[in-house]
Amino acid sequence: MNPRTRLGVILFALVLIADQASKQWILHGLELGALGRVELLPVLELVMVWNHGVTFGIFNGSGGFIAPLILGGVALAIVAGLFVWLRRAENSWVAAALGAIAGGAVGNVIDRIRYGAVVDFIHLHLGNFDPFPYVFNIGDSAIVCGVIALLIDGMWPSQKGGNSGKQSV
Repeated sequence: MNPRTRLGVILFALVLIADQASKQWILHGLELGALGRVELLPVLELVMVWNHGVTFGIFNGSGGFIAPLILGGVALAIVAGLFVWLRRAENSWVAAALGAIAGGAVGNVIDRIRYGAVVDFIHLHLGNFDPFPYVFNIGDSAIVCGVIALLIDGMWPSQKGGNSGKQSV
């Protein structure tokens, strides 16, 4: 296994472990469902939400018991594609991003299989102003950060071929 692939696999494992451990703590340690919400900072609180949909609750509540299986299957197919990409990653930045995305996605698939929904519990807000009215988890954060890293990487020209990304006229 090359060093970039190893980095991606390590990030995958770290994100997956952090995601699942935090969800277990929320459900069984803190018992957030019984508490309702816990304010950590004026802009950050923990609140328990079951997400039956996909990203940001899209399709929430549709599809009955079969939806988690379909969503989980689609996510696992995407993760398989991410691992193929990871093996071909040309730099550590991309490898780390792919590992983080895959770890977050698998963490959410585990929730869908285990509970029929994803455990979300992090809520950012500005007092009564709620510019981000969604509740998310560690895996979701890793997915978003990984996608942002891939977008940033895509903005820089490739160093392949020795031309520093400059095109000849």
